[in-house]
Amino acid sequence: MCAARLSTVVLDARDAHELAGFYVRLLGYEVRAEEPHWVLIGPPGGGAGTALAFETEPGYVPPVWPGRRPGDQQMMLHLDIEVDDLDAETARAVAEGATLAGHQPQDDVRVLFDPSGHPFCLWVRSAQ
Repeated sequence: MCAARLSTVVLDARDAHELAGFYVRLLGYEVRAEEPHWVLIGPPGGGAGTALAFETEPGYVPPVWPGRRPGDQQMMLHLDIEVDDLDAETARAVAEGATLAGHQPQDDVRVLFDPSGHPFCLWVRSAQ
């Protein structure tokens, strides 16, 4: 049995507090800890689930998705967020500050960019 478990995903940002606020609103998470250039958020009440942390990086360069040219800042990871209503949650994410990506590769997924330019996906489980 492995004694290791994923606890937190850390994202660099232009402004850690701004990006943390976006994900607090989007996911219903709460702030668990914060410093001037770092914020940790997680499920409410200390509930189970993966936490997110954000760190202000003065030289932050947003990734380009999809990659277009050699030398573009590459996407290193993205978050997949399952939702019940893709259209409603996409509209809510945009209202909270996300931007809908121009390229949408699947019908049951919406690719968006958070306020720091990180791609993330909203998706619905297909009925089968």
